[in-house]
Amino acid sequence: MSGIFCSLRQLSVSYRRGRNNAAALDRIDLDIATGERLAIIGESGSGKSTLARALAGLLPKGTKVAGEMLWPALGHPPRPGRDFGFVFQDPGTSLNPVLTIGEQIAEGARRHLGLSWKQASLRAEELLGRVRMPEPDKAMRAYPHQLSGGQRQRVAIAAAIAARPALLIADEATSALDVVVQAEIIRLLDGLVREDGMTLLFITHDIALASGFVDRIAVFRDARLVEAGPVHSVLSAPESGYTAALIASHRDLATPPLIAELSS
Repeated sequence: MSGIFCSLRQLSVSYRRGRNNAAALDRIDLDIATGERLAIIGESGSGKSTLARALAGLLPKGTKVAGEMLWPALGHPPRPGRDFGFVFQDPGTSLNPVLTIGEQIAEGARRHLGLSWKQASLRAEELLGRVRMPEPDKAMRAYPHQLSGGQRQRVAIAAAIAARPALLIADEATSALDVVVQAEIIRLLDGLVREDGMTLLFITHDIALASGFVDRIAVFRDARLVEAGPVHSVLSAPESGYTAALIASHRDLATPPLIAELSS
């Protein structure tokens, strides 16, 4: 890791609800380092998904935004599809049911990398191999409804990285999957980020899941940033009682302590 990829200063986001504005993010100060894997942890309503959408420029119309989002590594706000890829919780929200898998992955490469359809199709098949889809050539001709949930998520990841983005945002990308498939997707994301030198923003409510592969953790609660730091520091000596409670909730007779896992 070297340098700052994105710097947030006093970032606040409010959604209009009736006649009032409801704060979804409240004066967030956070730096994201180039090439790091940063987990955003928090319960539903904590602001973590709003943060992802703010970074990606995907906030709904009428949202009130204050503060600064600076992009030293890019020099400009990131361009969707080119500078960042976004993997959603439900791949059904990002996959078109009437287009083949190959068409959907190739489109991003064709549009953002200036490839011909033939070149883009070759890249799409290569990416399906990288995300470990069985028989990539056949998967190219398949439609989303013909694939399992885990396979659709692999396709969504392939589409998200088709244009070689610098930033990959995964917003609860594993929470709808069973535990075995979750582990496979985590290993896949980790490998792709390392191989391509991407910066990863991994958003989840599950601190145990994230702790196994990220570099840093940022904990959110009620629209505020509670604490942030290297994963081992946060887990071994949390500054916030809320973070300590999140860690304690994953320590039971069936689950080894997180600290023991990290030090083994």
